[in-house]
Amino acid sequence: MSAPVHETPGREEAGLVIDDLVVDYPLGRRRHRRAVDGVSLRVPAGRSVGLVGESGSGKSTVAKAVLGMAPIGSGAVTYGPARLHEAGRRGSRPQEIQVVFQDPYSSLDPTKTIGYTLAEPLRARADRTGTPLGRAECQDAVRAILDRVGLPPDTADRYPAQFSGGQRQRISLARALIVRPELVICDEAVSALDLSVQAQILNLLLELQQDLGLSLLFITHDLAVVHHIAEDLVVLYRGRVMESGTAADVCRAPSHPYTRQLVMSAPLHSVGGQRERRERREAMTPPPARALPLAEACPFTHRCPFAVDRCRTERPALREAPHGGRVACHRVEELPDWTEPFGPPASTPHHENGTL
Repeated sequence: MSAPVHETPGREEAGLVIDDLVVDYPLGRRRHRRAVDGVSLRVPAGRSVGLVGESGSGKSTVAKAVLGMAPIGSGAVTYGPARLHEAGRRGSRPQEIQVVFQDPYSSLDPTKTIGYTLAEPLRARADRTGTPLGRAECQDAVRAILDRVGLPPDTADRYPAQFSGGQRQRISLARALIVRPELVICDEAVSALDLSVQAQILNLLLELQQDLGLSLLFITHDLAVVHHIAEDLVVLYRGRVMESGTAADVCRAPSHPYTRQLVMSAPLHSVGGQRERRERREAMTPPPARALPLAEACPFTHRCPFAVDRCRTERPALREAPHGGRVACHRVEELPDWTEPFGPPASTPHHENGTL
């Protein structure tokens, strides 16, 4: 089994390392809202890590901190020798890190052709390094990356409005890959697509990761999606890590009550599994509504059916989980055993011409 994803590896394999990250957003002069509270994880070279949680869990804020788009209050974010937490907000990130966002249309300039948009990162790199970039060389690179993501050459002459959502997401992926990054951050990159197109984009990402040796940080609210693409998994709730381990282990045998609730919200493909899930859902019925927990408490206390007084007064530290990963729960040894018949989403074959 691989090392837990929250542990810091040796420098030679470190990739992206996030250590005890804290992100606070100001609320007036004296108050703030803590969006990320002591998150640590790593994305080793060539590995895919899923960061999963509900809306408001802090998962996208982690990505923004890596990209220099969120205020880092404390902690460290490093990529190889680059100390990203010292670059400041809106600081320049290494070219080796690229990002694909949720809405491909809003991230593409509707007034520019796709060819122009894809060439922009190449021109920026040439300006930064002082390396000449010929027009023919640029056009060749654009055609090559379009082919790599399954789109025809004439895509370069068209505009974003002429493409479907799935095609636009392929274009966004092409823009991220054209500068040959080592790490791609996918922030809810398939959540706006229908299921069949989701499967195509996921298959493409897996293929590109294997062929190009990419590292992936895949951020999503959907465990079924992340189970399909990630090797390791980190579960966030209210800005804190609740559980981590290999994706297969966490999805099949979740230890934390919050992770179990996320698993129960993912689709199943067997009637027997659905019956068992209904029984578990009844057993996992949350307690009557309570006020949000105090800062020193477990952040999941107000929704946890297993919470006791200790949970309301003492924040649990991450410790070894039964599946070999890590979990932040005082009562993990006392919880009922849980094995989930969890399966990946149905795959849809790639279209040869990239038309979705």
